[in-house]
Amino acid sequence: MHSLYKVCLATLPLTILVGARQYSPLRRAKTYSIQDYYEGDDFFNDWDFYTGSDPSGGNVIYQSKSDAQSKGLAYVNGTSDSDNDNDNGDTDSTSSSSSSTVLAIDSTSTVAAGGKRDAVRISSSKSWTGGLFVLDASKMPVGCSTWPSFWTVGPDWPYGGEIDIVEGINDQAKNQMTLHSGTSNACTIDTDDSDEYTGSVLSSNCYSTESDDSGCSIVDSSSTSFAYGFNNADGGVFALLWDNSTGIAMWHFARADIPDDLTAQAPTPSTWGTPSGFWSAKTCDITDNFYEHQMVIDTTICGNWAGSDAYSSSGCSGKCTDMVADASNYVDAKWVINYVAVYQ
Repeated sequence: MHSLYKVCLATLPLTILVGARQYSPLRRAKTYSIQDYYEGDDFFNDWDFYTGSDPSGGNVIYQSKSDAQSKGLAYVNGTSDSDNDNDNGDTDSTSSSSSSTVLAIDSTSTVAAGGKRDAVRISSSKSWTGGLFVLDASKMPVGCSTWPSFWTVGPDWPYGGEIDIVEGINDQAKNQMTLHSGTSNACTIDTDDSDEYTGSVLSSNCYSTESDDSGCSIVDSSSTSFAYGFNNADGGVFALLWDNSTGIAMWHFARADIPDDLTAQAPTPSTWGTPSGFWSAKTCDITDNFYEHQMVIDTTICGNWAGSDAYSSSGCSGKCTDMVADASNYVDAKWVINYVAVYQ
């Protein structure tokens, strides 16, 4: 998400296509134990609200916790299944959780074309170097000009690395997963052993700098992994397994396909089949390139990816900056999160 620009799946060919084979690159049959769990009324207690300018150049004003809550941009649905009315003019409910957390973009204010809308970006107060990270959401932000993401990032970017678990722009149909490394120690996708992931490789060199930070990306093969397809499937789960000895693996499961062991909070990823994306420790120095990561959840508008040439090439009409003025475009620009969990 740090990106000055991204390799866009809407404009580049998918260079490596892999069938959905049931093979796992994970050799160890390890069951993970829950360490941190974020859900319901306590969700915001352990997250920090970012209020600086958007590093990706987006047309947003990130809100403090108090401002976001008072404006109805960050709240937790009630403990019943009844709808939650909030100051942002939205009504949210989810069949998957009675206490879901909502992070929204302002969809009621009058904003001039090229102006900025209020938005939310949160980072976990805690950091980790490895583990199993899980996001369960019933909705994610959709619509032209939107750029939602769920990612982890280390200190002193790019040296501590970045792992983009969920990311995409505009009317993109499939999730794009990306690693950014910043040291001289190599980190690439192993394209010679492509049965280790089911996705499509866009770029294989993860090395990133301030001026060239596209990173190494794999696009999910499922049309339910992002935006409208994800929301229409009642959402689902994204999982990142970060193992310094094996590599970094990512899965997406539609709601109906979530593994039973994950639902039971006793996940054994080696039984989950081939991940959507895999970055093998054989070709990527995980230990030196990724450490002390915080989780981040945010949505921006336009910016140097969603608002670039990718805006029109991804099926959006007009100019991205003009879309900012249309408040109705952001009614569905919200995360509805059932929980976030970290296992070790």
